[in-house]
Amino acid sequence: MPHSGGRVSARLPDFPWDQLSPYKARAAAHPDGLIDLSMGTPVDPVPELVQAALAAAGDAPGYPTTAGTPELRDAISTYLSDRFGVPGTAAVLPTIGSKELVAGLPAQLGLGPADLVVIPRLAYPTYEVGARLAGAQCLAADSLTAIGPRRVALLWLNSPANPTGKILPVTHLRKVVAWARERGVIVASDECYLELGGAEQPVSILHPDVSDGDLTGLLAVHSLSKRSNLAGYRAGFVAGDPALVAELLAVRKHAGLIVPTPVQAAMTAALRDPAHVDAQRQRYDRRRELLRAALGSAGFAIEHSQAGLYLWASRDEDCWQTVEFLAERGILVSPGAFYGPAGGRHVRVALTATDAHVAAAADRLTG
Repeated sequence: MPHSGGRVSARLPDFPWDQLSPYKARAAAHPDGLIDLSMGTPVDPVPELVQAALAAAGDAPGYPTTAGTPELRDAISTYLSDRFGVPGTAAVLPTIGSKELVAGLPAQLGLGPADLVVIPRLAYPTYEVGARLAGAQCLAADSLTAIGPRRVALLWLNSPANPTGKILPVTHLRKVVAWARERGVIVASDECYLELGGAEQPVSILHPDVSDGDLTGLLAVHSLSKRSNLAGYRAGFVAGDPALVAELLAVRKHAGLIVPTPVQAAMTAALRDPAHVDAQRQRYDRRRELLRAALGSAGFAIEHSQAGLYLWASRDEDCWQTVEFLAERGILVSPGAFYGPAGGRHVRVALTATDAHVAAAADRLTG
């Protein structure tokens, strides 16, 4: 007799990247080949010191700890304090990259059908996926007034934002935190691009200028995928309210959501070395400016895009027409509709291609 719960996948939207297949084929048919600017997948080398730390910890026959090694926890806390001014009272917990934490957070916090998750109007699709996996309701809204009187359980922020590269100012972050505290709302801030701020330094939600030193109800989600080119390692962490982090730890122990020991060692090395992050940030800054100028010459308007890994570009037409326009030139990008209906006239152009490919894309746009 079949079970009555139904398929979990039926709750989820279609996987958006599958829709790009025909455009990728068209771009790949370009005489000079495909330039893939559609995904934020790092292409630059993993820092040698990180590779060495991974290899040195390779003899790891025992189970790792879900909470992370003392060395890793210390490295995370020191990094947050030194780089972003986060108080030492923040609890920390390593995660298997950040996507699994984003997708699992509502369920791991105990949210269900009676609960509402608020996400940005233009958003990383996994925020909505996490709500759906928990069976919770989801609302896309950028202003607190747009939420109205509805009771909210979890609100997501993302700064610098994917896909737009927009940075939320301290005044806005403070307003959201104050609003959430009055209502007992948990605020989760996706800070995966916090190291890639360009000229304007983004601020963590855990910084005292935002939180007044009180981390109650606040979580910050971080990833080493972008800052250290560790997407293949699945290396991330969550930090903030000690009570919330303790709850996540208790749940994740039972689920076996554990970062492998060698990856924990690699994370420790990466977090203790700011030099490779500075070098990587400079690479992305150069690529951003080259592509920004080329897209502008080709008639695109660029909005926000001052930080992160993407340019948010528009030809003031349906986004799929723009995807086709660029595919004819051998360039593959993401349609803005992947990130919500508000993105229907934009495309997201990733900076995650080699310098040679970025230069070639610029030539194709301006030639």
